[in-house]
Amino acid sequence: MTPNPALGVVFHWLGGLASGSFYVPFRAVKRWSWETYWLVGGFFSWIIVPWVLGLYMTNDLTAVLSATPGRTIFWCYFWGLLWGLGGLTFGLTMRYLGMSLGMAMVLGYCAAFGTLMPPIFDGVFMSNVVGTGSGQVILLGVAVCLGGIAFAGKAGMSKEKEMSSEQKLSVIKEFNLKKGVLVATFSGVMSACFSYGLRAGDPIKALTLQHGTSTLWQGLPVLVVVLLGGFTTNCIWCVILNIRNRTGYQYASPTSRDPELKKDPSVPLLRNYFFSALAGTTWYFQFFFYTMGETQMGKYKFSSWTLHMASIIIFSSLWGIGLHEWRGASQRTWAFLFLSLATLVASTVIVGYGNYLGVK
Repeated sequence: MTPNPALGVVFHWLGGLASGSFYVPFRAVKRWSWETYWLVGGFFSWIIVPWVLGLYMTNDLTAVLSATPGRTIFWCYFWGLLWGLGGLTFGLTMRYLGMSLGMAMVLGYCAAFGTLMPPIFDGVFMSNVVGTGSGQVILLGVAVCLGGIAFAGKAGMSKEKEMSSEQKLSVIKEFNLKKGVLVATFSGVMSACFSYGLRAGDPIKALTLQHGTSTLWQGLPVLVVVLLGGFTTNCIWCVILNIRNRTGYQYASPTSRDPELKKDPSVPLLRNYFFSALAGTTWYFQFFFYTMGETQMGKYKFSSWTLHMASIIIFSSLWGIGLHEWRGASQRTWAFLFLSLATLVASTVIVGYGNYLGVK
């Protein structure tokens, strides 16, 4: 199949829309602790949906994974474990910084590490990237993307200075800038490991293509393994929190034991499962579309990570605006925010054009 960078950009934007939107359904979950709804949502995003779509849309999934060398499975799973730490603390970042600033900071680190390290590790950064015109255009797009992320961070810091403590807590109940920055830094670096896991899964892609799977869906079997690693990390931590906070009962109880809810301790159990499952399924679709987009980027598929990060920040920022996280911000802060969005849109155009030059 001939690469189509324009189509690849569209797929990455759809993935960014899914990622930038997944946390919204969690806001409808009532009277569950974070660890409870995070694990329920994760079970759908990291186990159920990857296997269902993998079995349905690829050929001989179990046979392909059985034939995959153990070394390949190990590295996919290992990078998934490390990425799981980033995904775990990503949820905490949303709690402390909100969707707009939280995603901007995490994805800034994630974009830089996840985009540039794979070709550096492969030893082709200078020859295939720096040494070609199309590669140089893509690097320009990466630089523009990082600039857009910096503007997003500047907008968030400007908002933090302008808003009173009461205003911050009215839209982000657990707002804490210092704690949020530390968590976001760790989360961003660890989250970049997903890119390494996908690269480690190239032999799995080759095997599934040999079994007759369409080129467009070749990345789905890799997601099954990488996401299993992520699930392991998150499951262990959430169960620890369930035990420590005595919240394990929440999975099955229609009544809350929170003393502050004595007057009305009822819990909308089915509603909570539905919205947690919706959040988890929405989250998975970011990488469903990511793997599709990657197939369209030709030899510069490493640039997919930049497109993914940029589109996530664009859509998460729009959600932040819609959910009034920027209420009370000054015109200066709004200017930084819109400059960030415009810069990120420009970066996706530049990266897409660089890939187009590479396949001409």
